[in-house]
Amino acid sequence: MKKSIKLIALFVAFQLFSFSLFAQDKAQQIEQLLNKYNEYGQFNGSALVAENGKIIFKKGFGSANMEWNIPNQPDTKFRLGSISKQFTALLIVKLAEDGKIKLDVPITTYLPDYPKENGDKITIHHLLTHTSGIPNYTNAPNFFKDKARNPYAPEAFVKTFSSLPLEFTPGEKFTYSNSGYFLLGYIIEKITGKTYEQNLQETIFTPLKMVNSGYDHSELIIKNRAAGYEKEGKKIVNAAYIDMSIPYAAGSLYSTVEDLYLWDQALYTNKLLSEKSMESLFKPYIKAWNGFYGYGWSTYEVPNGNDKVTVIEHGGGINGFNTVISRIPKDKNLVVLFNNTGGTVLGEMNTAIRSILYNQPFNQPKKSLALDLLDVYNEKGAVAGTETYKKLKNDPTYGIKEGDMNRVGYQLLQTGKKKEAIEVFKINVDAFPKSGNVYDSLAEAYLADGDKKLAIVNYKKSVELDPTNENGKKVLEELSKK
Repeated sequence: MKKSIKLIALFVAFQLFSFSLFAQDKAQQIEQLLNKYNEYGQFNGSALVAENGKIIFKKGFGSANMEWNIPNQPDTKFRLGSISKQFTALLIVKLAEDGKIKLDVPITTYLPDYPKENGDKITIHHLLTHTSGIPNYTNAPNFFKDKARNPYAPEAFVKTFSSLPLEFTPGEKFTYSNSGYFLLGYIIEKITGKTYEQNLQETIFTPLKMVNSGYDHSELIIKNRAAGYEKEGKKIVNAAYIDMSIPYAAGSLYSTVEDLYLWDQALYTNKLLSEKSMESLFKPYIKAWNGFYGYGWSTYEVPNGNDKVTVIEHGGGINGFNTVISRIPKDKNLVVLFNNTGGTVLGEMNTAIRSILYNQPFNQPKKSLALDLLDVYNEKGAVAGTETYKKLKNDPTYGIKEGDMNRVGYQLLQTGKKKEAIEVFKINVDAFPKSGNVYDSLAEAYLADGDKKLAIVNYKKSVELDPTNENGKKVLEELSKK
């Protein structure tokens, strides 16, 4: 008897030891991967990875403040951008659970001053799922130049978009809209009589002991807050200022990778919501991107060897910051990546980390061809840039990254180098022929260069590939009138 107990104990100890070795090995692979992305100038931030609910890796890479050379750490605070939406969604669902709000009634029930022509057709559910048809305020022409720097009270800012015509009949389709989530924050304030920030603190952050999370205010001194930067080719500059009253309930929170682990763990419990209410956050309500959208979360399936796993995640981007939280509830796996040098390839990094967790092959990081091309196009012109591209495109150390190419193209366009921008966007179209966005960018460059015919061809292709491209549709309409 004693012998068998000893054998069982030894077996359990061996299992735990094996798991610990596997976790160590995976952590090592994740570290090597992220070190490479950091070396190639594609990751400057913090990362946390959990497997089976246990943290196996957390580390900072690069600098939280480049002027003072202060390193990023797991407790560095980053602006979350649109990851904030999942917190807003939970507050709304909590109000519904408490009987203070109904998700299927018109928003004018709670906002009597909202224009009835639109407000009577839009429900809270439409706002939560980006199916309201309200134009996305961050897509407005010159938004970042004209509005983003000025403080607004929620009520005043709602008036900047509430009377605009709807882009489609509410409930008809998914089109990502920050306006919807801004409105949700305003509704939370109207119903509770407390600020959005107070609601967050009382309902989520305090109960979960998320002491390093909050609503960001530029003027406050916030310990361990990362500075935001942007890349201009290989050069790094300070990110443009944005008043945090503007992203509001759609994107104004800050947090740490460690706090988002606490958040992730709480989503498996009934600490914040009943089981039924919690499940409602992750339901696939509407087809969106490469999967479905729930309430503040997107869900999709990814191949995993001969099997598939369901991923629940959301990304965020705000001046100087790029973020992702990715969960696989079946295995209680979690990847959190925060970056403070603007847009970067977090999706690519997340996919590679997920492959490591499931012992699957993954692509190694590659240098971004766009960054080297920018210098040549800038200094030597369109012909030399394209020649360099032809020489480097088959070099295995380089990769064509859609986002980087797009940013480089716009940088050239903004500095008046239209022909060069067109060449860069054409490279992106060749590399990503199924992306509506690359055709949209190329069309914009042709239009800026005065080539209306080719602009129309590419806008049409963009809208065909991405029927949610409302801006492309508008431009096409205007061009057909001329």
